Amino acid sequence: MTPSLLTLLRKVDTPTICNAIEVAQGKRGFNAFTRGTMLCSAPSEPAIVGYARTAKIAAVHPPAEPPEIIKARRMAYYKYMADGPAPSVAVIEDVDFPNCIGAYWGEINTTVHKGFGMAGALTNGVMRDLGDLPQGFPVVAGSVGPSHGFVHVREIDTPVSVFGLTVNPGDLIHADRHGALVIPKDLINQLEAAIQKLLSTERIVLDAASQPGFDFAAFEEAWEMFEKSRV
Repeated sequence: MTPSLLTLLRKVDTPTICNAIEVAQGKRGFNAFTRGTMLCSAPSEPAIVGYARTAKIAAVHPPAEPPEIIKARRMAYYKYMADGPAPSVAVIEDVDFPNCIGAYWGEINTTVHKGFGMAGALTNGVMRDLGDLPQGFPVVAGSVGPSHGFVHVREIDTPVSVFGLTVNPGDLIHADRHGALVIPKDLINQLEAAIQKLLSTERIVLDAASQPGFDFAAFEEAWEMFEKSRV
């Protein structure tokens, strides 16, 4: 991923990336995105962009393993998150879903992950401390709640599922208040041009619709130009 692509990805929303991927593919049908409504801790901040660092957690029941094993896995988790290639995104599956109760993403944990240089977090689980989360580390989560429950790490560096989206370690993630997607690896080199083409094509209709006296005839003309430019 080039610096210019990273800058562009952070500027545009996730629906734009969905559309741009289809522009690059030359067809509709891209489906590597989340389903359902997710919540964003910082909807006005730039999109979360980075390579996935994955883990699974649980919180409804106390861990059954010995405390020393739980502690060792917790420390291994944090080392794994700290050592990831930049930019990176924490992608965490709460295996209690859809009955998640443990807010893994509160003031302390978000601040720690931001300190590691990570771009944000994506989870089907719970977040809290919404007024105290650090700027520059958005969390896209499944719900908001008050408690951490018995939250503990179950697995590290493993495929995870978040709202119907399968994420593998190292996948390139784009996420915002709309949800999240995985950018196909074979399209990364084409994506910047595809985004620019999409944005310029959309302007044909948007600019026409913003003009005084816009009517159906003007729409029809603009739409014909829009369709031709997509070919």
